[in-house]
Amino acid sequence: MSNSTNNRDWSAYYHAIAGSPPRKTLLTALTNFEQKAWGKLAVDLGCGNGIDTQELIKHGWFVLAIDGEELAIQQLHQLISGDTNRLQTQVSQFNAVELPEDVDLINASYSLPFCHPDDFLQLWEKIVKALKPGGRFAGQLFGIRDSWSSSPSMTFHSRTQVETLLVPFAIEVIEEQEYLGKTALGEEKYWHIFHIVACKK
Repeated sequence: MSNSTNNRDWSAYYHAIAGSPPRKTLLTALTNFEQKAWGKLAVDLGCGNGIDTQELIKHGWFVLAIDGEELAIQQLHQLISGDTNRLQTQVSQFNAVELPEDVDLINASYSLPFCHPDDFLQLWEKIVKALKPGGRFAGQLFGIRDSWSSSPSMTFHSRTQVETLLVPFAIEVIEEQEYLGKTALGEEKYWHIFHIVACKK
């Protein structure tokens, strides 16, 4: 992926991550639900080609999978073709997304940084409002030292800002990472990431 979010080759990205395991933050959130989660409702926000959605359905969840790219939803339906009774999908950009009420889990694996800064706080308020008490958020935010932080169409946060966003939650995981690595497409990148699992109070 290039530094321009408007020109990202999402098709190449989906191809590159095909077959990858579910995100660790999602697996941690699933483990942290004390009772069996069969029949609970999750929103996979920025679902991509459905790696995490597939894991949720495998664990008995009902899932609303949302992505701004029609291609992502098409690939998701191919992945989940045999078990669609637990799946609903929605093609929507972050600035127009509508979330249901009383959600048990909102998963946003590496997606929220791609929300435009002008729309981020409104989106975050929707996330907090949609989650029921005891519901969880799992996902990533990018830090201000990330090498993509010069992109005006992406959102980045300091540690203090992340902690402020999480005030309505009991934090279960907040792991801050900084390292020189590569993107899924093999491009060198300096990563500054917050991995988060949090339970709404």
